[in-house]
Amino acid sequence: MKGNTKAVLLSLTFGFVLLMSYSIFIGSFDLRSYFFPLLQQPLQIAASTCTDRPLRVYMYDLPRKFHVGMLNRRSTDDSPVTAQNLHPWPRNSGLKRQHSMEYWMMASLLYDGSAEDMEAVRVSDPESADVFFVPFFSSLSFNTHGRNMTDPETEVDHQLQIDLLEFLRKSKYWQRSGGRDHVITMTHPNAFRFLGEQVNASILIVVDFGRHPKTLSNLRKDVVAPYVHVVDSFVDDVAPDPFESRPTLLFFRGRTIRKDEGIVRAQLAKVLAGYDDVHYERSIANTENIRLSTKGMRLSKFCLHPAGDTPSSCRLFDAIVSHCVPVIVSDQIELPYEDEIDYTEFSLFFSVEEALRPNYMVEQLRKFEKERWVEMWRKLKNVSHHFEFQFPPKKEDAVDMLWRQVRHKVPTVRLATHRSRRLKIPDWWGRRR
Repeated sequence: MKGNTKAVLLSLTFGFVLLMSYSIFIGSFDLRSYFFPLLQQPLQIAASTCTDRPLRVYMYDLPRKFHVGMLNRRSTDDSPVTAQNLHPWPRNSGLKRQHSMEYWMMASLLYDGSAEDMEAVRVSDPESADVFFVPFFSSLSFNTHGRNMTDPETEVDHQLQIDLLEFLRKSKYWQRSGGRDHVITMTHPNAFRFLGEQVNASILIVVDFGRHPKTLSNLRKDVVAPYVHVVDSFVDDVAPDPFESRPTLLFFRGRTIRKDEGIVRAQLAKVLAGYDDVHYERSIANTENIRLSTKGMRLSKFCLHPAGDTPSSCRLFDAIVSHCVPVIVSDQIELPYEDEIDYTEFSLFFSVEEALRPNYMVEQLRKFEKERWVEMWRKLKNVSHHFEFQFPPKKEDAVDMLWRQVRHKVPTVRLATHRSRRLKIPDWWGRRR
């Protein structure tokens, strides 16, 4: 009996070896695909990502009332917006400009010039898109339609949000992902304030998270953008001795009465009083004061950025394009492109507690070494182009950098979308103990 069993096993083994040898010889047997079929998968996955090509963006064709129509409310033009008929951003728009990033992102997709080496390209076929851009100027809508929240005109802003959601919910692409692969700008803290929670799955472009609840916005899925600077860029900063050409040690001009974390501004006004080399002045944003701020920053070694109503403000980016080393006093600030840019190379950070210690911050700045300051000044000159919003867009300007940040979110979006399609119960992961 044992002899028969051995004979059978030997016969089977010999037959298997013979079959494999023959199959390998004629090329019909792939050991890797037979024993390790999953090894083939990464090639297919890599082919479906957008890391080796521009981000493909489909932009919805929304009526002008959702975007550029707010720039000229008297216009009756309802033709499609193109690069040729795009209404220029008003030069004297004051603080509205700081939230105009939504305009520049839309403009970058309208640009019909060379897109060589740019991070994003507009596609006309939504089936080929990686993400979908929703051109709703939510910040401008808040600023345009009754900035006082009790103003009856705010109902216009409310209705635009209702109309937009009605449009999106009819889109099969919104339905397909639950809005996860849609990009929506929301830089003003009160932008989309009526119905923002209904787009909380989308990739939101924000400047910080100060007013947004965690259920709406978070660092995992959203992109932190810079404010659009309101002072003129210092394009001819070529002083032979930049340190000595800036006599003011520390500069600040702006509102000092703010809410939330911004109460530090009024406290700093007292702490920084009485120093000959510190300029700390209360002012409001108008054309003349913006001009004076431009001049003041260019004559200062350090520019103070305390928190405002939210952790960030355009003052930080005004300082960067003025090549004035930012001094940041904001314990909850988040910064744009921080996976690529190390802000400690050209900025100083003080906690609120440190900044409010009598004499501490000024003493630290006064003993700051000239060589180190010049090194930071050079770094500011090298990075300032990343904070420029312009049309036509340029490689690695602010909008190009933002599209790169959006591209980084795509794998997470796809993971969430694919999981949502197969889950039969609400996601259990968040309920783990």
